[in-house]
This record gives sequence, structure tokens and C-alpha cells, in this order.
Amino acid sequence: MITRFILVILLLTVIFGGIFGWKYYSGQKMGAMMAKPPPPATVASAQVKRETWRPYLRSVGSVVATQGISVTTEVPGQVESILVESGQYVEAGALLLQLDDSVDRADMEGLIAQRKLAELQFERARKLLKDRSVSESEYDQLRAQLDSAEAAVASKRAVIDKKKIRAPFSGHLGIVDINLGEYLSPGSEIVPLQALDPIYVDYTLPERHFDDVTTGQAVIVEVQAYPGRSFEGAITAINPGIDPGTRSVRLRATFDNPDDLLRPGMFTEVRTVMPARDDILTLPRTAITYNPYGESVFVIVDQEGGQIVQSRPVKTGQVREGRVEIIEGLAAGDQVVSAGQVKLRNGQAVIIDNSVQLDRKVSGG
Repeated sequence: MITRFILVILLLTVIFGGIFGWKYYSGQKMGAMMAKPPPPATVASAQVKRETWRPYLRSVGSVVATQGISVTTEVPGQVESILVESGQYVEAGALLLQLDDSVDRADMEGLIAQRKLAELQFERARKLLKDRSVSESEYDQLRAQLDSAEAAVASKRAVIDKKKIRAPFSGHLGIVDINLGEYLSPGSEIVPLQALDPIYVDYTLPERHFDDVTTGQAVIVEVQAYPGRSFEGAITAINPGIDPGTRSVRLRATFDNPDDLLRPGMFTEVRTVMPARDDILTLPRTAITYNPYGESVFVIVDQEGGQIVQSRPVKTGQVREGRVEIIEGLAAGDQVVSAGQVKLRNGQAVIIDNSVQLDRKVSGG
């Protein structure tokens, strides 16, 4: 019995000793593997460049016609003829619409006849006044009658002229929204008319930029109708005061528009051009790692036998066309990782390969 018990004890000792020995061996082997430095990571690199940038004040605005109205009639009347078409370009003074003026012309003939009679009576009285055949009061009364007749003729002629609806300025017509024979009352809208060349863009900037803008300053706008195309103009007016509701200043820029590409009501992205800034340090945007506690980059440092990376915090500024301004943390010529930094750690060895396009999405781009 004792012998069997001893054999069991020895057997268990051998089994557990083997298990613990294997665990110890595996742990030692894993520790040795962990102690080895990780293999070099393949990354793309970029150098900090010194550039000249022209900064912008960005905003949004709307295109506004230099002159824009809805043509109306001042006098009532029935539409006799429509002399233009929708969308047509017209010169200032062009006849757009004729209202029926037949009754007014008939009245005009009667008024002219009355004026003629008043003239004859006045001339007769003027000659008789020399011989004292008429009194001065009669003479004055006849002169007043002549003046009244002339005023009546002029008034009727003005009414007839107002029944010829003309373009007050050169521009493009909109959609003609009336028909032949339609009766128009005073103030009835006939057709929109807008002057498109030159054209305005109205926009606002925060009040902190009030001292940064002046008339004549260059402005660049882009509209959704023409992707990738920009239009250049200049500030021509600045409101003298600040809007107390929004704490912003309203500006107006003027643009040449010979092809009528910019149309009133278009939404615009506006860039007010500021004086150029020299010696700006820039990097590709993909080189920046964005974290809750700030931005950083991996700087590539030469070391015996190769290159390693070191994480370095940086302070960034404006972003333009895929490049970001570096305000603090780097110097011109520093080499940093521009792609492939997602799996890097401080002090890791790297191999630079700029011949392949690495995954910019995972690298923070």
C-alpha cells in the first residue's frame, strides 16, 4: 500500500514538474522575443518646406445685380402690344410694352385745340392791350388760360408717354408674365429686369476683421454652378457700422461679368485676399496626427544602422490645398512621416519608401 502511494506521488511529481517546466520554458522564450526590437516599418516621408502664402478671410455671400427691378406701369391701361421676349437683352430706353392710348390721343387732340384757341385769344388781347382796349386783368386772365391749356397738353402727353413702357437701364429681361389684351392697374408687375455686368457679391465678416479690409482689396469667389472655377473682383463698398445683431460688417465686391456667368441669387464662397506672408513652414496634411490632447508628428531621425522615429508635438495653423501651416515644433528641412504612421511608436525603426502610395486614410489624412 505504501509502495503504491509513493509511486502515485512520484508520477504526479513528474507530470506537474513537466507542466511547470514547459510553462517556464515558454515564458522565457516569449520574453526573449518581446525583448527583440520590432522590425522596421515602411513609411512615406516629407520634408518641412518654407513657402510664401497669401492668406484669405473666408466667408459666404450672395450675388446681387448692380441694378435689378420688376418693371411696372404707372398708369392703368390694356396691353396693346408686347415688343420683347422673355430672357432678351435690352438697351436703356428700349420699348418693352405698349398700352392702349387711343382714348388719350383723342383727348389730346381736344386739348391741343383748346390751347390753340387760348393762344389766339391771348395774342389778340396782347395787341389790344397796347391801345388800352382791354384791361390788364382780362389780359392776365387770358394768359392764365393759355398756361393752363399748355399744362393740360403737357400732362396728357406725359400720360401717353407713360403708356409706352421702356427699359430704365440696360439689362436682361426675365419671364414676361402678362398677355395681350390684359388690363394692367398702376403698379402691376410686367417683367423682371436686371443688369448683370458688372455684378455685385455681398457678404459679411466678423467685426474683428473690420480693420483688415479696405476698398480696392482683391476678392475671389467660387459658385457651385462652375466647380473648380474662380472669379476675381475687388471690394467697392464697406458698411460704416457693425450689425449689432450679428456683430459683423457687411461688404460689397464688384466683379466683371462679360459672359453673364454670375447670376443674382447665387450662393458664393468668398475669399478676401490679405497681404502675402513669407517664410511659412508647411507639411502635407497627412503628416499630422490629430489627438484629443493636440497635434503631433513623427520626426525621422538618423541613427547608427538606420533611421528611427520620434513623436513630437506641433502647433498648426491654416490649411490650404492639402498642406498645413506649422507654427511651432519643427524647422525647415525636418523630415517627418507623411503616411504609414498609424502603427508607429516612439523610437521605432523605419524604412522610407516614397515610391508607393500608402494608405492615407489610416495615416490620418
